[in-house]
Amino acid sequence: MIKGEALRARVAAMPGVRRLRRPVGDGRDFDLHYVRAGPPGDCPLLVLPGGPGLASVLPYHRLRRDAAARGLDVVMVEHRGVGLSRTDDNGDDLPFSALTVEQVIDDLAAVLDDCGVRRAVVYGSSYGTYLAQGLGVRHPARVQSMVLDSPMLSAHDDHAQRAALRELYLNSSLTDLVDAGIVAAEETGQVLQVVHEFGGRPQVERLLRLLADGRGQGVWRWLSGLGELETTKVNRFVMEFDLVGAIAFGELGFAPEPDGRPLDVNLYFGALAAKYPPFRGEPFDLTTALRRFHWPVSVLSGDNDIRTPRSIAARVASLAPDGVLVPLADTGHSALDTHRLAALTAARIVAGGGHRRLPELAPRLAALPRRGPARLLGNLLTARLALGRLISV
Repeated sequence: MIKGEALRARVAAMPGVRRLRRPVGDGRDFDLHYVRAGPPGDCPLLVLPGGPGLASVLPYHRLRRDAAARGLDVVMVEHRGVGLSRTDDNGDDLPFSALTVEQVIDDLAAVLDDCGVRRAVVYGSSYGTYLAQGLGVRHPARVQSMVLDSPMLSAHDDHAQRAALRELYLNSSLTDLVDAGIVAAEETGQVLQVVHEFGGRPQVERLLRLLADGRGQGVWRWLSGLGELETTKVNRFVMEFDLVGAIAFGELGFAPEPDGRPLDVNLYFGALAAKYPPFRGEPFDLTTALRRFHWPVSVLSGDNDIRTPRSIAARVASLAPDGVLVPLADTGHSALDTHRLAALTAARIVAGGGHRRLPELAPRLAALPRRGPARLLGNLLTARLALGRLISV
């Protein structure tokens, strides 16, 4: 057995992994995989991670362990075109035609059917919030309540991203570095977004001072490559953007038109766009749909989140009739990935019917211990900036 097949077998054998037959869309079926963990109940927590491209089974096994310890019944679906749900019966990759938002959402409803449950508390993070809201549009009877963590609202969210980042950092410190050729204008959006999310304004200003002093170029090169790694490198059963990029570009507008100024976000997606179907429009008008959501909607928003900034989160919370905004201090994008205990605690409170308490509990949620790989990235950033102060490149 070759290495890839062995890894697939190990992931498929993880506790709680199940599969069901789902249509490819061309008359064939394939095996969609999902995982269920924790004490089974009548209304599980359906967790939808970000991406598109993030797998569910392998990357979130510790999250499911922590959730089970808190009495949560968690269901996670391995997104079609990703990980265990990537291939057809012949082992060939699913075609782009099989990869649409509506097909993914119908997979979610089918998994709930397979679990024998009528409704779920739906927790979506980043891209997963688009799927969560889409489930509310296509299958409203399946939603008990909803947690939208770092929410997406439309294919035009990039305008809010640019505005938030430029309000903070489009000043002489940055423009002088661009004009002097020390940093490339097209890299500034990606780099400063990452540093702000994992270190806040003090770390961004520290990086800019290092560059102005002729140091920190190595740190900059490392940071500029992080976003591209997510989209250009297939990390099997963890992050696989290569197929589901068809959704990102074709339905969610992941290649915004650049305006030529510094701090233009997501420009690294532009070089990939030619490999995928062109943008044909969004599947839903979520701005209108949210007004019809009759269930509780809790919107988690990190103070340091630039990818889905506070302006978007506040709008989502205001559009939902029973929506609340839950600001999390010193937190970046996706509490599910950067502040697991806050995410799970919020989910448990919502599952218990206490979503209106979350805004007043937000400081306590943010103060919970932080776990997971995102904390390590923040520590690594701090260490690299400290080293950059000692090295002239």
